[in-house]
Amino acid sequence: MVCICNATYCDTVDPLVLPPLGSYVKYESSKAGKRLERSEGRFQRRLCAPGTTVGSKGWDGPLCDPPSRWAPFPADLVLTLDTTQRFQRVKGFGGSITDAAAINILSLPEKAQDHLLRSYFSEEGLEYNLVRLPMASCDFSLHAYTYDDVPYDYELTHFRLRDEDTKLKVSGGREQAMAMSKQPLSLCASPWTSPTWMKTSESYVGKGTLKGQAGDRYHKTWANYFVRFLDEYAKHNVTFWAVTAENEPTAGLINNYPFQCLGFTAEQQRDFIARDLGPALANSSHHHVQLIILDDNRLHLPHWAKVVLEDEEAARYVDGIGIHWYLDFIGPIQDTVLPTHELFPDYFILATEASIGAYFWERDVILGCWDRGNQYSHSILLNLNHFVTGWTDWNLALDLEGGPNWVKNYVDSPVIVDSSEGIFYKQPMFYHLGHFSKFIPEGSQRVGLIPSKESKKTDLEYTALVRPDGAVVVVVLNR
Repeated sequence: MVCICNATYCDTVDPLVLPPLGSYVKYESSKAGKRLERSEGRFQRRLCAPGTTVGSKGWDGPLCDPPSRWAPFPADLVLTLDTTQRFQRVKGFGGSITDAAAINILSLPEKAQDHLLRSYFSEEGLEYNLVRLPMASCDFSLHAYTYDDVPYDYELTHFRLRDEDTKLKVSGGREQAMAMSKQPLSLCASPWTSPTWMKTSESYVGKGTLKGQAGDRYHKTWANYFVRFLDEYAKHNVTFWAVTAENEPTAGLINNYPFQCLGFTAEQQRDFIARDLGPALANSSHHHVQLIILDDNRLHLPHWAKVVLEDEEAARYVDGIGIHWYLDFIGPIQDTVLPTHELFPDYFILATEASIGAYFWERDVILGCWDRGNQYSHSILLNLNHFVTGWTDWNLALDLEGGPNWVKNYVDSPVIVDSSEGIFYKQPMFYHLGHFSKFIPEGSQRVGLIPSKESKKTDLEYTALVRPDGAVVVVVLNR
């Protein structure tokens, strides 16, 4: 189940118009081929159990409407909205502009590029509002690099953005996305590795941490590197909502780790933030930029949050906690995310990366795979229902192989580009994401949705939110 888009055709979704009071709009995607298919209906003022008469108290509900308005009572699934129960506010949904994503987008004819970006960012698409950008290279680059590979340049006098930034990530997606989006995009940057001369391994890859310890010149220089990154992007009129202290800091603690990484334990991240990164950001013109810790698999919670946030000096600089989904099956959400929220309710928790095909036992790209869409929706619903404020996909677009990736760590993506044909495929993952991103704008608040006893026996998954405009969104997944 894919939509094939090219320079002349791509499917669109009409901009959302809220229905009049007493009516609802339904959008449905299905394995049988519906893609955000829109229909409308009216709510019945009261539901009636079959066989009751006007004015009868034959069931424990309100009095019935006249017989012409009767409806059979759907005993298998009744969800009752309770807007007095208020939970977390939503930050948003989106994906990542890696070097690979930008290369794939720019490999298409100009009109097809436009269709692809509109599909994600415009009112006729999914209306993404979150974009994650790697700081310098990651595995989804053509080669490893940083912004200052000149050894022992503690003053960062040789710090330069690369063509991958100015010609790919800035011009190859972000600018058009900003222009197409009716709401401001929130950009988040994450570093994979520092320059090798700052690292114990003196290599982009493999086990290695920053040399020395927090407060020394290596740590101060690395903190200033973040500020310089924000400075240089600001010269291109790109400002960031947040940075993460490190992408997957535990990766750099693993022997022979195959691509760019920089190791931190929770204690090392705490001290680096307290002594170096926090003050560097706070004393710069980017003091408004939010700082996110962890940015790694949720099984490190609540331990990681406790170590960093129970330290007053570090905690004052931190705004949120980022989680990846790759080891969710060994870190249940009720044992990791839930206790973290209960311990630290003032810090947001945001899902910052997810992709399918990363495990050695999985095929990288499976065009049209409905189950991969199901996996996305299941994860988003589970996260939303446990106080997570948003969900960020990994690469916005990859090629038929699931790359390019300089270490051949291929994965799947909601959009797959075939540049030889000038086309791209929108996969089920794309439409599943749209059921959240298009209808749940930033500032929406999750509310109570209570299933009847019978409903608890079904395998349906669901959540409800009140939007800033007062409309209610209910998302229901039937896997």
